[in-house]
Amino acid sequence: MTNIELKSAISVASELWATSILPKGILEKWNFAEGGLVEAGDPVAVVRIESAPHDILAPARGRLHIHCKANAVVDPGCVIGHIYRELHGIRPATPSNAPARRSAGA
Repeated sequence: MTNIELKSAISVASELWATSILPKGILEKWNFAEGGLVEAGDPVAVVRIESAPHDILAPARGRLHIHCKANAVVDPGCVIGHIYRELHGIRPATPSNAPARRSAGA
């Protein structure tokens, strides 16, 4: 048994610029601190494009890891952070070069 860490990107959706003239936005604030536990769908950050604020939602449950600080300039589709989730007690897959087990009757 081993622990596996999953990582989900928090990105600023390109669709937020659908009606915008400006090519960039501003990461206005984070709603959670670095390392904070978030649930999927929690509004973890606010990005302002032109005069409109947009909530950026957590894609998964886990711990928040921030890549961009507040007031950073963001582009469409850019990754501003990640959510890390650790799964406990996962059996690792058998490597393809491992010897095959023989059954007791063989």
